[in-house]
Amino acid sequence: MKKLLLTIIILIFSGFVYAGSLADEAKSKGINEVCQTHLEEIDSVYNLNGLNLTFYSDNEPSLHPSLHTSTKKYKDGASFFSASLSPDGDKCYISIINTAVSSNKTCSIIVDARLQKTPSLKVISYSDYLFVYSESNSDQSLFVDIGKEACAITDIRMM
Repeated sequence: MKKLLLTIIILIFSGFVYAGSLADEAKSKGINEVCQTHLEEIDSVYNLNGLNLTFYSDNEPSLHPSLHTSTKKYKDGASFFSASLSPDGDKCYISIINTAVSSNKTCSIIVDARLQKTPSLKVISYSDYLFVYSESNSDQSLFVDIGKEACAITDIRMM
């Protein structure tokens, strides 16, 4: 029964699934060229090579916003990446949300590692949550402990 359900879901989304990079898929769908260039950079920085989905307007996709997602399963967790691209003439506004779950590290261990790498980050503790952000507020992360040795991390970035 699970295989049948999975097959049906794959068939429904078969028009959206692409095994290559998000940037390759954006190009094949006619997404705005400026946005494609930024998506190529994002692809390489985030090393996106999981299951990729692209949602876009069938009517002149180069003029309308698009949504690009990538999901990957790891031995000790999983990640979900999402970027919305909004073309505006020779500009492209980008919003990125990257969520990951680690099943072998606490949030405090992960936050400590980030602070060692980038000491200028700011940290605020809200009850069971840790909020980490850059001085410019362009990068923000929310950490939530979800077990004894597990953490859910959501990174948010606007470009």
